[in-house]
Amino acid sequence: MSKTYFDLPPINEANLLLDTDSYKASHYRQYPPGTEIIQSYVEARAPSGDIDYTLFFGLQAYLMRVLSKPITQGNIDEAEMLFTAHGEPFNRAGWQHILAAHQGRLPLRIRAVREGTIMPIRNVQLVVENTDPAAYWLPSYIETSLLRAVWYPTTVATNSWACVDLIGQQMDKSDGTREGVEFKLHDFGARGATSREQAGLGGAAHLIASRGTDTVSGLVFARNYYGADMAGFSIPATEHSTMTTWGGEAGELKAMENMLHEFPNGIIAVVSDSYDLMRAINTYWGESLKDQILARDGVVVIRPDSGDPAVIVPDVIEALMAKFGNHFTPTGYRILNDKIRVIQGDGITRESLKKIFDAMDAKKLAAGNVAFGMGAGLLQKLDRDTFSYAMKTCATKINGKWVDVYKNPTTADGAKTSKRGRLALTWDKTAGYITHENVDDAGVEGDLLETVFENGEILRVQSMEDVRGT
Repeated sequence: MSKTYFDLPPINEANLLLDTDSYKASHYRQYPPGTEIIQSYVEARAPSGDIDYTLFFGLQAYLMRVLSKPITQGNIDEAEMLFTAHGEPFNRAGWQHILAAHQGRLPLRIRAVREGTIMPIRNVQLVVENTDPAAYWLPSYIETSLLRAVWYPTTVATNSWACVDLIGQQMDKSDGTREGVEFKLHDFGARGATSREQAGLGGAAHLIASRGTDTVSGLVFARNYYGADMAGFSIPATEHSTMTTWGGEAGELKAMENMLHEFPNGIIAVVSDSYDLMRAINTYWGESLKDQILARDGVVVIRPDSGDPAVIVPDVIEALMAKFGNHFTPTGYRILNDKIRVIQGDGITRESLKKIFDAMDAKKLAAGNVAFGMGAGLLQKLDRDTFSYAMKTCATKINGKWVDVYKNPTTADGAKTSKRGRLALTWDKTAGYITHENVDDAGVEGDLLETVFENGEILRVQSMEDVRGT
């Protein structure tokens, strides 16, 4: 018998009925009489700085992990107990109907753009509606979990894509090629995420644009929900504990020698600022270990881990050039000897990348000299407001008639005005993506919103490679 700590039965954390906001429990009593269908949609309403697009990702993982699982009698009984004690009404009749009439499968239809789609903000990304008039309250009930399942991985994927593209643009300019750009932004964010689930979703989202990661959860999510045998790669690398346990400052050189001995081939990364970064570069790497590095079959990557990145990165590159030499790219920028490189993993955001590249540009240092590790800036320093994500009701069918639904707060100066009527999305070679409002029963030719989920069944499955190639 398992050990218990409290005289309370544990609550199932995976109970979908409890994955909502408290006030949602009372909403089934607040819609007009005769309501049959409610249609809601998700969009990104505002740009994030100069990023005025999003890369849609994450819905499929949510459908597989959550929405395709039938509800049970135990879920209903448990939810009634909690909501009643919590002070909210509980729609037992509604949930019992879903259990009896649909064997617990949710009577919902979700239409969405293909994952991997890059599209301007203020366009519909998905539409959800109930398929059983008795479950008119259900689309709104799942807003909390559905919106969260989309805004976070989409925001991470977009941020990662924009950063990789920024690196690629600098490589075009300074190296004359983007070769290897998919390994220039490495995910260091797992320990800064709030949960393993967040690290998994965000880590998988990053792997659309990149192939470099240390977030193992991202590999698991990419495999389980997007069929990726191996979505990303890493290399042997040190941390401060493996560098400082060789006798403190006096043993740092031994720690470096050990890395070269233990990993005689391939790429390795060694943090080098445990004590004196420039001594490590000039004396240890640049003199004591120089011949071993040059004779080695592989690349040694030096990692500074403190200071202002816009100052440290150019200084480290130039110090290494003084010891190991450099050559010139086709565009006239300086690049290190092929045996040595740099990775900056501290303080990296899209804004700090711009500052680093400005500083490198001033010294004609090629972007190919350096890779970047991104932690909190990749998986954690963002929220729903980064792109002002929202899910809003746009249409309802009452007594057989469709009615447009929208909000337009006078105090928001249009920032929160929602779309009205049934929606569709098309693409035109001149105008680009177009969201159509007030769509009638005939629909719109070329609608890009595909039915991905209906009545508990997942109808569209994309592989990771498909997402990457969209």
